[in-house]
Amino acid sequence: MTTLESTEIEQALQYFEETRNRIIAVTSGLSDPQWNFKPAPGRWSIADNLEHMVIVQERVFGPIRERLAAAPAPEAGRDNQLIEKLIFEKFPDRSTLANAPEWTMPTGQWPPRVALDRWLRNYERLVEFVESNPELRDHVLESPPLKLISNGALHTMDGYQWAITVSAHDRRHVAQILEVQADPGYPA
Repeated sequence: MTTLESTEIEQALQYFEETRNRIIAVTSGLSDPQWNFKPAPGRWSIADNLEHMVIVQERVFGPIRERLAAAPAPEAGRDNQLIEKLIFEKFPDRSTLANAPEWTMPTGQWPPRVALDRWLRNYERLVEFVESNPELRDHVLESPPLKLISNGALHTMDGYQWAITVSAHDRRHVAQILEVQADPGYPA
């Protein structure tokens, strides 16, 4: 059994807290027109971004948490530092755009404030998951997103890496929200 180091837990918790604060900052005090403004047809509003983040947390990370306990052990010689460098640097980077899978697309199923409440509850669960599962390094699952950002060189993430990926994914959408807010047509 490989136990998470206290420094790893602290790093994750700090990353989660910074991401949480960023989401709160970019969504605080928004009017309905600001929540729903789309810079162009086919582009997402702030509400769309938030809903997508919740969908990914609940439909991707939720089942991953359940599957990890039965997942295989990591391969020998695994370079966790490289994987985490990619997660921290590449996932939030919007210089390479990607299309979300259809099943993670926002549909307007929740009003923005309901989505924000769900997102905040999911973050509480994420913190609890990392704090209460010291064996997150013991199991790996296939990761299509890691395969994409590593150009096929890396294929699996352990539980710790999946957890920090949730936050890195959300940071990507913080950047997208800031793009919406910077649009000249964004409501004052």
